[in-house]
Amino acid sequence: MKLGKYRNIIFYVSTIAFFSMLMYWFFVEGKTLEIRENITPPKNTGSTMWQSFTESFLENLHHPLALLLAQIVTIILVARLFGWICIKIKQPSVIGEMIAGIVLGPSLVGMYFPEFSAFLFPKESLGNLQFLSQIGLILFMYIVGMELDLSVLRKKAHDAVVISHASIIIPFALGVGLSYFIYREFAPDGIQFTSFALFIAIAMSITAFPVLARIVQERNLQKTKLGTVVITCAAADDITAWCILAAVIAIVKAGSFASSIYVILMAIAYVFLMIKIVRPFLKRIGDLQAGKNTINKPMVAIFFLTLILSAYTTEVIGIHALFGAFMAGAIMPENTKFRTMFIEKIEDVALVLLLPLFFVFTGLRTQIGLLNDGHLWITAGFIILTAVVGKFAGSTLTAKFLGINWKESLTIGALMNTRGLMELIVLNIGYDLGVLSPEIFAMMVIMALFTTFMTGPALDFINFIFKSKKEDENKVDDDVQYRVLLSFDNPESGSTLLKLAHDFTKKMNANKNITAMNIAPVNEMHAYDINEYENEQFRNVIDTSQELNLKVTTLFKASTDIESDLTHISNKGNYDLLLIMLGKSMYEGSLLGRLLGFTTKIINPEKLLNTVKGKGNIFNTSPFDDFTLQILDKTNIPVGIMVDKNFRSADKVFVPIFNLSDFYLLEYAKRLINNNNSQIIILDVAGQIRSNIEVKELIRSIEQVAPNHITLYNEKKIEKEFLTSQDLMLISSKSWKNLIDSKSLWLSDIPSTLIISNP
Repeated sequence: MKLGKYRNIIFYVSTIAFFSMLMYWFFVEGKTLEIRENITPPKNTGSTMWQSFTESFLENLHHPLALLLAQIVTIILVARLFGWICIKIKQPSVIGEMIAGIVLGPSLVGMYFPEFSAFLFPKESLGNLQFLSQIGLILFMYIVGMELDLSVLRKKAHDAVVISHASIIIPFALGVGLSYFIYREFAPDGIQFTSFALFIAIAMSITAFPVLARIVQERNLQKTKLGTVVITCAAADDITAWCILAAVIAIVKAGSFASSIYVILMAIAYVFLMIKIVRPFLKRIGDLQAGKNTINKPMVAIFFLTLILSAYTTEVIGIHALFGAFMAGAIMPENTKFRTMFIEKIEDVALVLLLPLFFVFTGLRTQIGLLNDGHLWITAGFIILTAVVGKFAGSTLTAKFLGINWKESLTIGALMNTRGLMELIVLNIGYDLGVLSPEIFAMMVIMALFTTFMTGPALDFINFIFKSKKEDENKVDDDVQYRVLLSFDNPESGSTLLKLAHDFTKKMNANKNITAMNIAPVNEMHAYDINEYENEQFRNVIDTSQELNLKVTTLFKASTDIESDLTHISNKGNYDLLLIMLGKSMYEGSLLGRLLGFTTKIINPEKLLNTVKGKGNIFNTSPFDDFTLQILDKTNIPVGIMVDKNFRSADKVFVPIFNLSDFYLLEYAKRLINNNNSQIIILDVAGQIRSNIEVKELIRSIEQVAPNHITLYNEKKIEKEFLTSQDLMLISSKSWKNLIDSKSLWLSDIPSTLIISNP
């Protein structure tokens, strides 16, 4: 018996011992095989063991692979930090990532910390960084191509194409005119005026489709006619601008238009081949995946090969690999589900890991210190002015000419003026071709930052100027209607919260207003599938509202800051109650987790600061996650936090009263009785109801209106059978915390629970 118990241990020890002795014998015998004359003895450098270690360690630090990995880690952290800051100030994260690149370049870190900059970004390492960033750009342009909904472009291209092409030709012409005045001073030696002017012009004409699409989503414009026009304009702009850019690159490389004709003809043949042959072939392959939730590896290989071959072909032709990547994405099968699945396979690597390398590589090229004279800054100002007038004014006036009102025309102009990452791509191509000097490159990067940054404030200013006076006229009488807002993050929780809201308002008929809201992270959606995403999120809510014969208003919003948007909508909407689910937040955890998008148990610096100020404990002892705490802290209305345990209906409701501050729960119990005929059991946990005349009168008044619907319990001990027989427990947020802190035995047996917090 004992032998069997230790058999595995005996076998393990015996095996290790035997084979260790065998290896030792081989080593000893192997020494006899050495020819002494050919053995080079180790050099005696006179170094100590520590010196040898440090020399080896420093050599490892400067190894190209180690240096590249250190660069990637630094770049991702800094890019995410600045991106997070920009999101907090209601700016696209791409602006923060662009700024991060400039900060890590010679304009800041290189100027004030030259030793660190020389160590982390030595010149000999920039080649590796550039090629890796180019891979990221190729994947990114592939995604941009896939995000274009060509079916929308075909159906709604009438006014949009006119606006789009006007928004290209006007700034293009102004760019050529600007080049005439700055060519002598800023064009590199040996660069023809035509090449210089064409690159300045195309840089003025570009619109950042991905950034524009995100802004349209964040501002809930995607369902409006305006949103459709803008998205279609940007899509047409993207396709046209990249075709023009391909022609410009061909002309610049060939030296003249005449000598570039062969390149342009090959480019046309390439586009024809992609549309007429490759696209139908890919569609047939995509049809094989219809109805499936995964894409098999052979199919992934086919599409990646298409991407790489397309990029390779355009690079060899002479119109840049990025155009090939863009084209490969645009001809992908138009099945929304298929595109979403494929994008998910490459998006995180492309956008989170590789694309920030491009921003920093651009920043390493951007030397703002070169603009060391007032005249240079005046020139930069004229470049920005030309860009804004050409794109903003050109798009606005064209839209107005087509009969669109001033507010929407100005909005179109502001959005089309967004340049973002696409501008940096164009500028880097021009820099690589030697068309743009370091000074003009720095000015154009500043222009890209400025025009992207101004989009949000410009839209806010336009909305402020044209603020509708009808809002006050259509305002609902808050004294008449009981307004409930429920916010959910998945379809199932939306259905549950709607059932609960119905129980609170069932008999109020026209005197109730229920709004179901879903705020989704903007980075989870793409411009072409946002409607399908919204329909999927609200499907259960709509089905439940039809079952209950309940009128419900749906509100969908894409957001970069869910907490802030939720609290803003709650406070501004004059709601009487906000219902949410208790759950884990995507923003929970440390600052590092917030930046990188994952949760962690590291101490949150924000909580540490609150502790120092006396506002909190260094350890999170709250019964709520960070997301819920933010909502409770920032909302000015009562909040109901639902703990769902298969909730169906609030027929039997249990309300424990632990102290005097919990008495407001009786108002919610009364509302359930009046609207749902709920059976309410009040538990006087601390024995304070018996001695409080006011509360006893309130309970008596409820009994008079609805006899046999409210019962007062004084029992100290609650049995499991009683708890499991109830449908819902109403409890205050303070008492819920006490239950969690005391590890109450109730917690394992309680029914679905609504934790109500009064502001």
